[in-house]
Amino acid sequence: MQIIADLHLHSKYSRGCSKNLSLEILNYWAKIKGLNLLATGDFTHPLWLLELRKKLKEEKYGFFRLKNDPQSIYFLLGCELSSIYKKYDKVRRIHYLVIFPDFDSVDKFVKKISVFANLKSDGRPILGLDANEVLKISLDINESVIFIPAHIWTPWFSLYGSMSGFDSIYDSFGDNTKYIAAVETGLSSDPQMNWRIEELDDLAIVSFSDAHSAYPHRLGREATIFNLEDLNYNFLFKALKNPDDKNKILMTIEFFPEEGKYHYDGHRLCNISFSPEESKKNNYLCPVCKKKLTIGVMSRVEELASRSAYYFDNNRPSFKKVIPLTEILAEIYRSQPTAKKILDIYIDVIKNFGPEIDILLENFDKEKMKINYPDIYNALEKISQGEIFIQPGYDGEYGKIKIINNQSLANNLKKTLF
Repeated sequence: MQIIADLHLHSKYSRGCSKNLSLEILNYWAKIKGLNLLATGDFTHPLWLLELRKKLKEEKYGFFRLKNDPQSIYFLLGCELSSIYKKYDKVRRIHYLVIFPDFDSVDKFVKKISVFANLKSDGRPILGLDANEVLKISLDINESVIFIPAHIWTPWFSLYGSMSGFDSIYDSFGDNTKYIAAVETGLSSDPQMNWRIEELDDLAIVSFSDAHSAYPHRLGREATIFNLEDLNYNFLFKALKNPDDKNKILMTIEFFPEEGKYHYDGHRLCNISFSPEESKKNNYLCPVCKKKLTIGVMSRVEELASRSAYYFDNNRPSFKKVIPLTEILAEIYRSQPTAKKILDIYIDVIKNFGPEIDILLENFDKEKMKINYPDIYNALEKISQGEIFIQPGYDGEYGKIKIINNQSLANNLKKTLF
């Protein structure tokens, strides 16, 4: 059974997130996107937890559906937490996902961590507690907890982050590293970049959206496709920790990592963006303000990797880099991904050709699209052939992707092959 999952997102109770992030709206957009499994996000927030209890019913062990919609997608009970603490004489800031199979485990976990944070203040609370201690608490409650360090390369809040992370996963979690279910790539890295890190060889690599809104260019912009024996939390856990032919990761759907907000080094306010080589030449200092650059994901991978940039692990699940369909439409029709015009076209395309993920994975009637939507067909063909220009993101600024749609543009823009 194939499951397409996005297990890192938030609710309307998280800071900086859309107030439209309800279970019903997530269910609506997930169906359109082609997702059939979401994490609830934010189960530590008391009001959101009440809503989850009121609206969800368990369909299979650990898999929940909306009570008022027998055809709803499935939900897992999951959240993202932030730990800020001092370890080895340095302040660490680590984000991670915690997923439990049942409300009983959630209740026990919430009670345990409530002494370390004001859970009412934010759907993603900040704990003054070592991330390893949170992992221990989780394991004491339920040894089948799915614990995943989130967006592990982000400079400010992650496991390997240049500003507040560690040089090794073992420095953070020690012997408990063996209990970690997987690591999440984040938008600014892809699986191949993570394969270069030898200590991650025995850990599953997953990709999720970290969506702060339910719009389709956010929700499911990264996702993981599983093969499961049945809809059962234990089979999902097995697919991550002890995969076999029946329970395993099939592939991940990826952002182009250059489009992520922290792929390159730089200073956004100084309008400085550097590749790792350029940063090194400048001694990692901003030429404008003379302060240290925000060191991005690519430089950090280069620093910690023991394998070359061309290393490819054939034993790992495959991955495909895509551009969200609303972003493609926004470029074609010269508008914004959230504009009504773009969303109207988007919905019409979905009605005619199926869920967005199928379209991005090229599982659609190409001849029909070529006739009905030639501009969209041509754009998808350009992307599949690598005829795109990418300006990498840096220091909190998203990267920009342009489809090379004429020869003169092609002669002036860098052609990126993948």
